[in-house]
Amino acid sequence: MAPTPPTDDELNTFIRAHLASLGIDLDQLPAGTAADPVTGSPGRDSVLASLRSFMRSTVPALAEYQLPTPGTTDPALAMALSQQPAPMLYPSISTEWRTS
Repeated sequence: MAPTPPTDDELNTFIRAHLASLGIDLDQLPAGTAADPVTGSPGRDSVLASLRSFMRSTVPALAEYQLPTPGTTDPALAMALSQQPAPMLYPSISTEWRTS
């Protein structure tokens, strides 16, 4: 049985909580869907609608990209995939870590 997809309210709660953990308060945006004519800030409802759309379409597709279960793929391939360098804001500081 497939899991029940989240409702708009559940996604809104998740999105607001995640953004709040990053210090982003959507209540600072103008209410409604219309952009603020002075600043150009998008409306709160349109931002939430866009993020809900992203969560429903892109996130499941990205979640499919996982390493295979151990023992089900070529060990050399699994090792190569697991050794990919982590993305870094300033990669030059990791040069010493990778060369030693």
